[in-house]
Amino acid sequence: MGNKEESALVPAERIERLIFLLRGEKVMLDKDLAALYGVATSNLNKAVSRNLGRFPEDFMFQLTKEEFKDLKFHFGTSSWGGTRKIPRAFTEQGVAMLSSVLRSERAVRVNIEVMRAFVHLRKMLASQVGLARKLEELEKKYDAQFRIVFDAIRELMSPSEPPRERRIGFRPRNSG
Repeated sequence: MGNKEESALVPAERIERLIFLLRGEKVMLDKDLAALYGVATSNLNKAVSRNLGRFPEDFMFQLTKEEFKDLKFHFGTSSWGGTRKIPRAFTEQGVAMLSSVLRSERAVRVNIEVMRAFVHLRKMLASQVGLARKLEELEKKYDAQFRIVFDAIRELMSPSEPPRERRIGFRPRNSG
């Protein structure tokens, strides 16, 4: 049998792009998971609804209207098609639990790839924390002349801020 890259049903990069940070948790949305598993979102959600006891809130949660609105704004409404229901978000544990309610061979294989993607992201985050710790040690060791270098490196390591909402078009002034 080939290595895990050759046998991957879905490329790891594709899966990693579908993992979002919501409420301080790395999650995947029901519609994205359904697409990966090759099932309709409604069928995935029916399977979950029949097994709600397996999905406590730290495994799965419903997005709020505001979170859903923010996601639609971020991705553009066309990518959401005719979505009428507010999506569910699954944490890593929730995705693992999905393998017990979706029993197709494809679901099992995709689930393995999704779990690997979560582990890979966790390793990347851990290495960044390790790098920050090493940088701090170096900063203590060397004098202030290198402060600009350390500040620049720290700036490169920090996550970029999301783009601010821009309003386009005419907006009347408030009179009052």
